[in-house]
Amino acid sequence: MPLIVLLAVTLAGCGDKTPQPAAAAPAPVTVAQPTKRTVTDWDEFTGRFEAVEEVQVRARVGGFVTSVEFRDGAFVNTGDLLYVIDSRPFEAVAEQANGQLSDARAKAELGKRELDRALTLNQTQAVADSIVDQRRQTLQAAHAAILQAEGALKAAQLNIEFSHVVAPIGGRVSRHLVSVGNLVQGSDGGGAATLLTSIVSLDPIYIYFDMDEATYLKNNRLYFEGKRPSSRDTPNPVQVALTGETKPSHDGKVDFLDNRLDVSTGTLRGRAIIPNKDFSILPGQFGRVRLIGSLPYEALLLPDTAIATDQSRKIVFVVKDDDTVEARPVVLGPLDEGLRVIREGLKPEDRVIVDGLQRARVGAKVSPHAAAAAPAGSKT
Repeated sequence: MPLIVLLAVTLAGCGDKTPQPAAAAPAPVTVAQPTKRTVTDWDEFTGRFEAVEEVQVRARVGGFVTSVEFRDGAFVNTGDLLYVIDSRPFEAVAEQANGQLSDARAKAELGKRELDRALTLNQTQAVADSIVDQRRQTLQAAHAAILQAEGALKAAQLNIEFSHVVAPIGGRVSRHLVSVGNLVQGSDGGGAATLLTSIVSLDPIYIYFDMDEATYLKNNRLYFEGKRPSSRDTPNPVQVALTGETKPSHDGKVDFLDNRLDVSTGTLRGRAIIPNKDFSILPGQFGRVRLIGSLPYEALLLPDTAIATDQSRKIVFVVKDDDTVEARPVVLGPLDEGLRVIREGLKPEDRVIVDGLQRARVGAKVSPHAAAAAPAGSKT
């Protein structure tokens, strides 16, 4: 009996061994190959729109304003009547100048007849040479009086013309600054001419932006390497996004770069010209300017969610052929339609973890699954 109990205890002890835990299953991750397409780098700057043409309309002659011929804020064409200034004083001066011109012409005609008569009599020595010289001088003075009178008449006629203030350019006019009945000072009065209103052209429109020195040096280097045309020689394209827009809505071209950097800001002033057919952009608005930064080139792209940071490095997790994870340092480029350009560190055939990065461990096996669709922003 004791032998049976001892045998039972021994058998029970053999059956109480702890089973070994099963190996952990590989973590599931989603992988995708980099998107390959032709891209162009762009440099971005903040710019401000300004009118191609802007005119302050001032009175050229003084007088009382008799009418305002435009609606505040309206669009006007070149030559449209804006103001009328009382022209009666100038018309009176013109009549006086016209009378003086007629008198000068009559004197010149009389002087010519007297000179001809003196020349005829001088042939027979009936009139002395001094008389001929005197009458020739009288005729010359009469011709000079004609020129003076003609000048005075033209000036008076110009003043009459200037009493009708017209738009020197086409564009949108501001409000009227002088009302009917007010006396305005002209530019011929010795003082500052009265400002009546202003006009700005709207189509096309300029946008000015300031390029930092580093970008200028980069673009200059690319130009000498033949990788980017110079904006001084080529109207390089720009894209402009207005305030509140997430994507550019207007296209234009660079048409000016300044000849020196601003020493106070270390920036170079540039200008692009933008079509504005619907007049929706006004001078003074801000915009984001995207300036072409390279020639088109083939690039590999990934979504930003696939990129991790390891201290100062940017890395991606690549699944190798044996389904183990490798951390791959990469050099990043700009965003292009929602995807990040990878300049260095990737091959087109690499399988990059785009979802499940938190489950990936360097050197560990994973269970890779191909992404159901192309990463957001990629082109088909």
